[in-house]
Amino acid sequence: MDSYDYFLKKHENGVKINLFVTPNSEKCKFPAGFNKWRKRIEINVCAGAKKNLANLEVVKIISEFFNKPSKNVCILSGSRTREKTVLINDISENTVFKKLKESLDGL
Repeated sequence: MDSYDYFLKKHENGVKINLFVTPNSEKCKFPAGFNKWRKRIEINVCAGAKKNLANLEVVKIISEFFNKPSKNVCILSGSRTREKTVLINDISENTVFKKLKESLDGL
């Protein structure tokens, strides 16, 4: 994970992260890994993809991971697919990268 500019982008309000979501997982986990072919951070959610439940769980897990209120996390694109772009408001790119790198290095 030397270069992160393909899955992490600065935004005027915070940081955008490209995710690959696996719904119906046994255990919720973020980050669950890095998908080098899709160039996205993986996230596993327990909820199914019906009735927006997986999306709500993505927002909850991301907000808890970065210690932000859930109102500061929104799905910008991909609400109906496994490939999503999430915006985290009021956080620096450096903070997000460091926290992700710490977690991914252990995988």
